[in-house]
Amino acid sequence: MPKKGRREEILAIACRLFSQKGYHGTTIRDISEACGILAGSLYAHINTKEDLLFEITNRGADAFLQSLAPIVESRVTAKQKLKQAVRAHIQVVEANLEAATVFFHEWKALTGERFEQIQEKRDQYEGMWSAILAEGVQEGIFQLQDEKFARLLILSVGNWIYQWYRPDGGLSAEEIADRFVALMLHGFVR
Repeated sequence: MPKKGRREEILAIACRLFSQKGYHGTTIRDISEACGILAGSLYAHINTKEDLLFEITNRGADAFLQSLAPIVESRVTAKQKLKQAVRAHIQVVEANLEAATVFFHEWKALTGERFEQIQEKRDQYEGMWSAILAEGVQEGIFQLQDEKFARLLILSVGNWIYQWYRPDGGLSAEEIADRFVALMLHGFVR
């Protein structure tokens, strides 16, 4: 198998193990055994376990950013952007359930510059959500007392999906997103 293909396989296995056991609970030996190679041979493909964590979380951050950027830049209403953005967020989680678990839970195990790079991407992503909400307020569509808490609510809802969503469940990711958006826009009060 070519080195790049083997590396992708190692990344997928590490992602699965990190999502099941946590980053700190997964050893190099666990990864090498799951790959069917000796621990020493694993180092022909990686330098450190943190390399794997960084690559998984960086790909996750990029997937979220790439899904949201065209929506933020589009010329539709903020209400439409909110619906599309919630859908996009949930679709990224749906398409990458194991990686989403790692992204949401294990990224803080990164150190130094790697931690800062992921934090910067997370901040950029939150900034895009803030832009959608601010646009909705400006358009007179959203009535928000506190944009930060509105953003935190939306992201908390979207980020928790990986815990309970099942692809073979009764609703698609889009249907779940639409139900969440309806609750966000119309609330619970009659």
